[in-house]
Amino acid sequence: MGASAGGVEALQRLIRGLPADLGASIFVVLHIPPWCKSELPGIITRSGSLIALEAEAEQPFQPGRIYIAPPDYHLLVEHERVRLWRGPKENRHRPAINALFRSAAVAYKSRVIGVILSGALDDGSAGLWWIKQFGGLAVVQDPDEARFPEMPRSALEHVDVDHVVGLSDMGSLLATLVTGDEVKRISPTLAEEKAEWTRRN
Repeated sequence: MGASAGGVEALQRLIRGLPADLGASIFVVLHIPPWCKSELPGIITRSGSLIALEAEAEQPFQPGRIYIAPPDYHLLVEHERVRLWRGPKENRHRPAINALFRSAAVAYKSRVIGVILSGALDDGSAGLWWIKQFGGLAVVQDPDEARFPEMPRSALEHVDVDHVVGLSDMGSLLATLVTGDEVKRISPTLAEEKAEWTRRN
């Protein structure tokens, strides 16, 4: 999952809708300044039924846990372990959403679901494209309800997104996708909106 401006509230609402027995690991990048201590693990843990942790280097990950990128490190995943990398900034950010999404796509291919939430500019769009290229799924918050709709809109304009949903429905959607059950791909109304955004831009 990737978020920026307005992302804390979006993450809280989304996590609230996830079941305690979710059969997947969740990795979160939220743009925060490098000098700040992240309070997000505590905030997210209090928001729902899953435990959130600040990711640690070489940490094995497991289903039902939320791993959050620490300040000033890219969060990567490979070989069932977390990697932290203090590489160059992307989209002016470290951690960057694109870095996480690329690593997940290469390592886990069709098993990956990329999620873009509220945020400014366009971090996450390129990474979401990688996820789609390797057979994964792309889920985007409905820009009309996002506090900062630029990141969701950028994803819609550049990626063949599978689902565009509001936060109140996203938790149940993700839980269904994790189990492999079929769901309706995209509502006609939102499909029309996506086409209109693409036409205008």
